Amino acid sequence: MVVKVQAKLLDKIKLKENIYHFKVEAPEIVKTAKPGNFIEIRVSNNTDPFIRRPISIHNIDKNKGILEFIFQIKGEGTKNLSKKNIGEEIDIIGPLGNGTFKYNEYQNIAVIGGGIGVFPLYELCKEAKEDNKHVSTYLGFRSKDFVLLEKEFKKVSDNLIITTDDGSYANTGFAINYLEEDINQGKVSSIYACGPLPMLKAIRKLSIEKNIPCQISLEERMGCGLGVCLGCAVKTAESSKENPQYWHVCKGGPVFNAKLVEI
Repeated sequence: MVVKVQAKLLDKIKLKENIYHFKVEAPEIVKTAKPGNFIEIRVSNNTDPFIRRPISIHNIDKNKGILEFIFQIKGEGTKNLSKKNIGEEIDIIGPLGNGTFKYNEYQNIAVIGGGIGVFPLYELCKEAKEDNKHVSTYLGFRSKDFVLLEKEFKKVSDNLIITTDDGSYANTGFAINYLEEDINQGKVSSIYACGPLPMLKAIRKLSIEKNIPCQISLEERMGCGLGVCLGCAVKTAESSKENPQYWHVCKGGPVFNAKLVEI
């Protein structure tokens, strides 16, 4: 059930330049939140900026009623949000999104992310490992300076591979190359991905070629987060040029069966 709450900011950590980790008290949202859900946050006490900002859920603590999210400053809205102080309240709507990660029927799951797209994958890895799934995680970053959450993901993964494009840290190259190696060795029964669009396109193509079930979390720009403004459309894979059909990421997703969307 979607609710609107005034969530108290319990903790605030600056992970990197312009990247912040917030922990808020939001038991009403946490109660029904699932891996892949997102929230909409009011980033100003006035009308500028007017539109809320969609942010993926990073971690859910149902016992304590605590919700965690990580965001990067990209404009005035997220800049305003980053100035919130511990003890202040944040206006949040959530959990949003009808498409969430589903892994129950698979045992050997591969979770792959790139850049800031790794944030919403943590809760998926955590829950799947708690459910005794074998979790292989592949995280790709531009360079050593951009690597995030390595220790956190190591705790919730049976196998963690970190890659950097320039080889400045861990493995050199792209995360998808290491995923493909494990697929070829029969180690993967399903794939879950979030990250830059070129990476998602490559993963979608690989999953179809290898006939591996794949779910991808899309990050189209969302306005309302409720399917009203119709600004986050993504074309369905079976659409014709003459009669295109669309899903709206905020309502149909943000997680989709990779075969069903054209990206």
